[in-house]
Amino acid sequence: MPHTLTTLPGRYAVCRLGRDSPVPHWAFTGAFCSVTRNADELSVVCDESVVPNDIQHQAGWACLKLEGPFEFNLTGVLTSVLIPLRDAGIGIFAISTFDTDYVMVPKTSLADAICALISVGHSIT
Repeated sequence: MPHTLTTLPGRYAVCRLGRDSPVPHWAFTGAFCSVTRNADELSVVCDESVVPNDIQHQAGWACLKLEGPFEFNLTGVLTSVLIPLRDAGIGIFAISTFDTDYVMVPKTSLADAICALISVGHSIT
C-alpha cells in the first residue's frame, strides 16, 4: 500500500544519555524531537545543532514522516517503507508515535531514500 511521506526540515542527532539523566532542555528544540527512556538509557532525537559536544550522539540524520494517522490494527505501514530502504542499502532509525511513524535516514542518503520510496509507489512531499 503506497503512503505519503513528508521530509521534515533540518538535520537531526540521535543521542544517548544515562538511564537516570534528566531530560535536557535542549531536547525540545527544532521541528521534531523524541525522548525515550528505558531501564538502560535515555534516548533523545533532536536538532543536531543544539547537542552539546560532551553528549554521546550520532548526527547527520534526515527525518521522513509518514502521513497518518494510522489505526493500530493496520499492519505493514512501517514495513512498506523499511523494506525498500533496506533493499537500497540505507540504514534507518525508526520512531513511532500514537498517530504515525517517522523514519530517520542519513542525510547523505536522503536523495537515494526518496528514489527508493518513490520507485515502490510512495509519494514524498
